Order: sequence, then C-alpha cells, then structure tokens
Amino acid sequence: MDPHTLGARVAVGLIAGTLVGLTGVGGGLVLLPLLISVLGVSPIVAVGSDAVINCITKIGAGSLYWRRGNVDWRLALNLAFGSIPGAVLGVLLLAQIRAVYGQGVNQVLKVAIAVLLIVIPIAYVFARDPSTKHFHLTDSPSRNYSFGIILIGFLAGVLVGVTSIGSGSIILMLLLVFYGYAPVILVGTDIVHAVVLASITSFLQFRMNNVDTMLVAGVLLGSIPGGLLGAHLTKYLPPGRFKLLLCCVLAVVGGRMLWAFILHDN
Repeated sequence: MDPHTLGARVAVGLIAGTLVGLTGVGGGLVLLPLLISVLGVSPIVAVGSDAVINCITKIGAGSLYWRRGNVDWRLALNLAFGSIPGAVLGVLLLAQIRAVYGQGVNQVLKVAIAVLLIVIPIAYVFARDPSTKHFHLTDSPSRNYSFGIILIGFLAGVLVGVTSIGSGSIILMLLLVFYGYAPVILVGTDIVHAVVLASITSFLQFRMNNVDTMLVAGVLLGSIPGGLLGAHLTKYLPPGRFKLLLCCVLAVVGGRMLWAFILHDN
C-alpha cells in the first residue's frame, strides 16, 4: 500500500471516528459514504469492510458497558433472536443480487445506501432524545413486548446484512421510539448486541470475499483515535448542533447519490 493511499484511509477513519464520537450517529452511516465517495471503494467491498470495522471499534465500548453492568441481557438476547437470522438472510440476499446482476450489485447497493442516508438522519432529527427521558436503571418494558423487539432485531439484521448500516442506528431509534429503557441501558445493550451482530455479518462477508483487510487496517488506524478525540470534544463543542448538522449533510449526500443514479439510469 503506497503512503498516499494509507494516508487517505487513515484520514477517512479519523474523520468518521471523530464525528461518531462527537455526535453518536451510527458508524456505518458516517463511514460508508466516505468509503464510496471519497476513497472510491466499490459499494459491495465498502459494505463488507465496514461490517468488520464496526465490529472491531465497538468491542472496547461494549466491554466497558458490560463491566459497568449497563447491559440488559434479555433485551440483547431478544434482539439477537431476530437480528442473527435477519443478517444471514440479508447476506444471502446480497449474494443472490450479485449472482443475478453481477457488477450491477454495486448500483443496487448505491440506491439502498442512498435511501438509508436520507431516511435515517431525518428520523434521527425527529426521534426523542434519550437524555430527556427519566427512567431508573432497573426500568424495563414488559415481557409481552418481546415479539416486537425480535422484529426490530430482524429488520436491523437484514439491513446490516445487505448494507452494513443498522446495527446501532436503526435499533437505537426504534427502541427509543417504541420502548422505554433507561438511556445508559439502551445504549450499552445496543452496543453489545451490535458487536455480536457485526461479528456474524463480518464472518459472512469474509466468506463472500467482500472484505478488503488492508482497507480495514488503514481506516481503523484513524477511526479508533478519532472516536476518542470526538468523545473528548463533547466537553467543548455542542454535540446536539453537530449531530443536526451531520444529519443534514448525510441526507444531502444520500440525495445526491440517488439523484446521480437516476440521471445515470436515464
């Protein structure tokens, strides 16, 4: 790998890690458009590599929440009951799309990613802020909600299998909107579950040869310190405003990707 390529990958990782650490917006949501638009990585390799990057970057945070006792294991298990088969189905769907369309799978992925880049940031803006909710750590929804949680996990699993987006962003938003968990429990459980989901998805993407290990290594060199930097900057910068700005930028990027596909298709 030449120094310029490595430098670009580290820079992209640093930018993505900093933005995620500062705003809390899902890593895949921020990193994927950078991999595709800035580094010129093909969408299918970007999806596979992003799954591995997400898995590795969330291990540290997940273990921290685990040690602090901020993980609801029943919630994580219910999510996994849906997300694991969903992820397997998503990856199989991706393989089938590639078998049918060949390299055209990259265009399909561009459309799917563009739509998610538009929909998820808008939903983030209008979702309730967990910091405004007042629950105790022991608060937990009724067991009668298990089917709904499994369904949320399944939906997120399919999206992660196809696009690598959703292990944090989709699950966190849907649980926030439909269920009442203590914020620290909600975030901790979501991260630990995301590690499991991303691990399985990463393994499947490796089997499909969709992972560029050198790309993963380069981005991680920047994203890990970037995440620490972003978390540190929250002491001095208004995360809420940056989150709103980032969501607007992501929605514009998604709209641009979708518009470019429409023009190219016509």
